[in-house]
Amino acid sequence: MAYRLSDDEVDLPGFFDDLVRCETRLYNALNDRLRERHGIVTSQFEFLRFLRDHPGARVADLAAEFAIGVGATSKSADRLEKQGWITRQPNPSDRRSSLLALTDDGSRLLAAAEETFTEGLAALIADTLDDASGAAAVRAMSKLRSALERNRIGTPTG
Repeated sequence: MAYRLSDDEVDLPGFFDDLVRCETRLYNALNDRLRERHGIVTSQFEFLRFLRDHPGARVADLAAEFAIGVGATSKSADRLEKQGWITRQPNPSDRRSSLLALTDDGSRLLAAAEETFTEGLAALIADTLDDASGAAAVRAMSKLRSALERNRIGTPTG
């Protein structure tokens, strides 16, 4: 079934398939590189990067950002803490939650992994997306993500 978008017809099920399969393949390829070079997986890299960019974040903030359940997020934070890459600090405004922070080891790991991640992603898309199509793809995905997040679409209920 096609959907009319301006003057073009779009195969929405095909678009969804392409979007999900591209995300899965990119995620897996980057996961392999990060694991091989730094001993972390993509989800851990993303958590560390979020915590660097959002000092004082809580588990609930991570869960909201990544649209995953609080329980799974807490277990992931436990694993990062056990590795010595983050710490939990008491939240002075809410005793039921903790504030998460990168450790020095976590910051060093993230800096090295970020280079691997960025170079890997650039290499994976370089032969397919030129400057114009890459910029258009970035704008389109950012616009779609913003609309989904603004309307709280796809947010886990538990």
